Parts: sequence; structure tokens; C-alpha cells
Amino acid sequence: MSIVDFSILCGVIGLAYGIWAARSVLAADAGNTRMQEIAGAIQEGARAYLNRQYTTIGIVGVIVTIILVVTLGTYVAVGFVIGAVFSGIAGYIGMNVSVRANVRTTQAARSSLAGALDIALSPGLLPACWLLVWG
Repeated sequence: MSIVDFSILCGVIGLAYGIWAARSVLAADAGNTRMQEIAGAIQEGARAYLNRQYTTIGIVGVIVTIILVVTLGTYVAVGFVIGAVFSGIAGYIGMNVSVRANVRTTQAARSSLAGALDIALSPGLLPACWLLVWG
């Protein structure tokens, strides 16, 4: 197996894990109507934040892309753009899932701390915490 094949395999495994993690968190109870209203407002704010941030980053990205085309060539610039686009997509998905997980964690905390911790620390955050602690 070549390094390219291994990289693609890791990407596919990561995508599959991400889909599973998001679905397992989003399957939890989203709480009552008032909780959902508050969560909706938070989602709207998070979306506005990311839109503003990505607009600024996009301007810088265009400038960096032009510099890369001139100095290192088209292939490097295309690679940069592909990486930037997928990084942005991951940011939107991550923010969306994490904001939506917050209300589910709150709802679970109404009945038990263990239930809230199950949602808050799994499945996406727990591996990240382990990497920070043991990595």
C-alpha cells in the first residue's frame, strides 16, 4: 500500500467516524421548545461568526493563492485551495455539530450528570482530549 493509498484510507475512515459521531450526538433529545429556541439563536450567532471569519480568511486565501501560483506553481496553489476549502467545510460541520450538541448535553443534564457527560465527551471530544493528554 502506497502512502497515497494509506492517506486516502485514513481520510475515508475519518469521514466515516465523523458521520457516526455526529449522528450519535444528534440522536439525543434536543430538549423543550425554549431550549431549542435558545439553541437556534446560538446556531445563528455561530453561523454569522464563521461567515465573517471565512470572508476575511477568503480574502487572504486569494492573495496567498496568487503568490503560490507565481512562486511555486499551479499545482501547489491548487493543493492549497483544496486544503483551504475542506478545512472550511470541516469548520462549518464541526461548529454546527458542537453547537447542536450543547442543547442535547443540557437536556441530558436535567436527568443525570452521567448522561450529560456521555454526550459532551463522546464521541468527538473524548478522542481529542486523550490526544491532548497523552499525545
